[in-house]
Amino acid sequence: MTITKITVLGSGAMATACAILLAEHDDQQVSMWARNAGHAEQMQQTRENKRLLPGVALPERISVTSDIELALRNSEYIVAAIPSQFLRSTLLEMRSYFTRNRPVVSVIKGIENETFMRPSEIISEVLGSHAVVAVGGPSHAEEISRRMPATVVAASGDLGLARQVQRMFNTERFRVYTNLDLIGVELAAALKNVIAIAAGISDGLGFGDNAKSSLMTRGLVEMTRFGQRFGAEATTFTGLAGMGDLITTCVSPYGRNRGVGVRLGKGETLDQILASMDAVAEGVATAKSVFDVAEQEGIEMPITSEVFRVLYENRPVVEATRSLMLRPLRAE
Repeated sequence: MTITKITVLGSGAMATACAILLAEHDDQQVSMWARNAGHAEQMQQTRENKRLLPGVALPERISVTSDIELALRNSEYIVAAIPSQFLRSTLLEMRSYFTRNRPVVSVIKGIENETFMRPSEIISEVLGSHAVVAVGGPSHAEEISRRMPATVVAASGDLGLARQVQRMFNTERFRVYTNLDLIGVELAAALKNVIAIAAGISDGLGFGDNAKSSLMTRGLVEMTRFGQRFGAEATTFTGLAGMGDLITTCVSPYGRNRGVGVRLGKGETLDQILASMDAVAEGVATAKSVFDVAEQEGIEMPITSEVFRVLYENRPVVEATRSLMLRPLRAE
């Protein structure tokens, strides 16, 4: 039996969940790279990511190291699971160790704030690799790592590569579809985090299901409108990468972006919230990027605009809600 070695860049919850998924296949060996040497050693010895996924055992087929050269040795595929705002700097640091091109699978759900580049674009620019697949859809690491059923899409302009990634990740509890709309899948993954903050604010204010359903529905309209402007397919946003991921992110107690919104709705400041978080809420940075681009391009995104003003202009959440409800009447 031929063994395929796969390297996961990152040691967060999603990186760990991906490693566990990939290790379910007997013909796949997985190496995880963690920036922090102490964290890598702890995970390697205890066989557990105690900080982010306590109680979830790491299979023996997974090795964890902070040595990037060792992690990449003989690797045939790379899985990038690094927060979007750290992706470029991390890849630049390790670029010299990429002595040959390997296909890269991105499970990153964000965009670069300064350039508005998608993860696949950053990977291609820094590593020179255009063989990139984005995996998106409703996929909380807390559930995946515990083998609870989930379904996602693997998107790439190269259908053959997308199908290979489909086979690598697919298990009896994790179903993978293919998709050719790389732009749409990556934008949907980033944009839904902003709407999730709005949904969390609604929860924090004590509003009901009607309010959240409205936010999600009109938020999906904004996501689709924005995506189409940049070449995405509208159907992507009604599928797993769009509506599917949006639902999960807006309703799940695991959702970091929704959690930020809940705390904003209850009166905490953004600084207080971010200072207390172990993981990154991608939607906070994405809200600024999307707002700026929407303003420049003249794309109507009222929910995103109000989330931006709450986050960056200290607009009271009640005022933001009032502004959305009192917009001029129109047809759906």
